Amino acid sequence: MSTTSSKRFTPAFNHTTLVILAAALVLSAAMGIRQTFGLFIGPFSFDRGLPVTLIAFAIALHNLVWGFAQPFAGAAADRYGSAPVVAFGATTFAAGLGLAAATPSGPLLIVGMGLLVGIGVSCTTFGVVLPAVGRVASPEKRSMAMGLVSAGGSVGQVLMVPLVQGIRLHAGIATSLFVLAFVMLMVAPLGIVLDRRAPIGAPRHEPPAAPLRDTLAQAARHRGYRLLTLGFFTCGFQLAFIATHLPGYLSLCHMPIGLGATALALIGLFNMVGSWGCGWLGGRFRQHHVLGWLYLIRSATIGAFFLLPKSAVSVVLFAAVMGLTWLGTVPLTSGLVAKVFGTRHLGSLFGVCFLSHQIGSFLGAWLGGVVFDLTGSYSLLWQATVASGLIAALLHFPIDDTALPTPALRSEPASA
Repeated sequence: MSTTSSKRFTPAFNHTTLVILAAALVLSAAMGIRQTFGLFIGPFSFDRGLPVTLIAFAIALHNLVWGFAQPFAGAAADRYGSAPVVAFGATTFAAGLGLAAATPSGPLLIVGMGLLVGIGVSCTTFGVVLPAVGRVASPEKRSMAMGLVSAGGSVGQVLMVPLVQGIRLHAGIATSLFVLAFVMLMVAPLGIVLDRRAPIGAPRHEPPAAPLRDTLAQAARHRGYRLLTLGFFTCGFQLAFIATHLPGYLSLCHMPIGLGATALALIGLFNMVGSWGCGWLGGRFRQHHVLGWLYLIRSATIGAFFLLPKSAVSVVLFAAVMGLTWLGTVPLTSGLVAKVFGTRHLGSLFGVCFLSHQIGSFLGAWLGGVVFDLTGSYSLLWQATVASGLIAALLHFPIDDTALPTPALRSEPASA
């Protein structure tokens, strides 16, 4: 009896582990590369004579395009599988980086780093890879599995930032961007692994889902889903502002050259622990409560960093705490959506929610450049990140996380 059970358990374990590893590698490449964009603001401005506002707009635009494309990318992965979506996204991502590397033109930089990179990121990050993981993991392990993928995705941030910094200093902007494009092409085939089916005889974790249209209508009526979507705006706003403008802000504070790259790498390093930890907490406590506390801790950290004197020690401590709370919102948010609505249309539902995140990302990156050009300071944006975090915490605590029956099985709409 024990031998039979072991034989049945091992393939499922290996299958799930393989999907987690593939998802982590795809996410690591995509998220690690986009985390380096803040390092190019100064070189694009000084070497190519482009205004900071235009460069910040290009970086911000990819966040906005990512957000609008994410529901479509998630729906395509739900329907056709992850392999074609990841392959298309990785190729488009690489093309955008190559275009930004090859031309000093501002409009083409916007097309490459803004439009093409945004489409590529939408097909190679959370809205595509996490639903694939959610479908192979059991409900009780789903939050932790998504946390592991998010943590593995941080490896790219840890490795890419110092790599790009070194290549850029020794070989220039173009070479470093071409290297990043090559990395994206290397992960394109991994979507095939994400489409691996569960082993024969593996249990189904939930009943068949209703059509996408009915599920979207159900989500639109759900008060908790609306609050979650609104709160996710803050995550994008805070992270995009810090990732894009922290190196420049530290230069204004007369911090040592290279400390900005070190801080971004440290954020990625500690995010490995934070993403796994948030996924672990989400499997043991109510996920929306963990999200509320995460936003409170993040906002308090940002406020303290802005108000207190700057030093190398304070920058390292800030990066460490921010890393612990950086992308922990993603496994918690996607896990909460899966808990309430199931996993069949998780890519589409998370994609709609993620659009709010990316509108916040666009504003965080772009307004940072606008405010700096107008005032010569980032102070207003630091204050805005603190205030938005407090509002997000208040939005998350009252969310109702009760699992809903599929619309097809309901006799009448349930009140949220």
